[in-house]
Amino acid sequence: MAGLPTPRADWALFLDFDGTLVEIAEHPEAVHVPAQLIGLLDALVQSLDGAVAIVSGRPLEGLDALLGGALPAVAGLHGLERRSLGGQIHRPADRRAELDGLRQALEAFAGEHPGAHVEDKGNAIALHYRGDPALERPARALVEHHCESLGESFRLQSGKQVLEVGPAGHDKGTVIEAFMAEPPFHGRIPVCLGDDVTDEDAFAAVNRLGGHSIRIGTDRPTAASHALASVNEAYQWLNRLPRHLRPIQ
Repeated sequence: MAGLPTPRADWALFLDFDGTLVEIAEHPEAVHVPAQLIGLLDALVQSLDGAVAIVSGRPLEGLDALLGGALPAVAGLHGLERRSLGGQIHRPADRRAELDGLRQALEAFAGEHPGAHVEDKGNAIALHYRGDPALERPARALVEHHCESLGESFRLQSGKQVLEVGPAGHDKGTVIEAFMAEPPFHGRIPVCLGDDVTDEDAFAAVNRLGGHSIRIGTDRPTAASHALASVNEAYQWLNRLPRHLRPIQ
């Protein structure tokens, strides 16, 4: 991969959360948020005139709880929900009832397998098996069966020892494109940092828009054009950005 891009004051920055800004925890609720992170996000927002957004698989409410609502522009559930800089919330129709069968099946599976955990996100539902990676095959078979029954209007997304089902037609790429169509992101160069398979849609969208895609980790093929080895390296690089932004010519 090419060296990291030269920071510019006309960037629009899109950041994944777990595995990018914080280390992945075995359980989503056990994640540790560094005390310095909120200050870093504030510095980036000030330096880029507000053009900074987190694009995560977590719900908006969960991200706000972890960050104290420090960042106005946030997308959750891999693009299923979005809050603009002005505070407007965008969500698709509520389809939680259609996920009831899958929800019950996953809860039964987790009850029989201590290494599995169900994360109910409302309009999406995820099965984590980080506590026992050997569960991947039966977990995937179960989720794929139910996802097929739900039909084409739902999609399955795989991540790092997690399988998630939610309404189709929304992903991290589509939500970045939505951000880029409105102020303060419009007209800027998109830059995206992410670590997981679900970030590949974001990388592809940013690449199409002439921006820079940066993957955290080097353990698999990726559409990203740049890489940082770890969360720590990503944090250090982001921490330096406000001091090294090249003025807009």
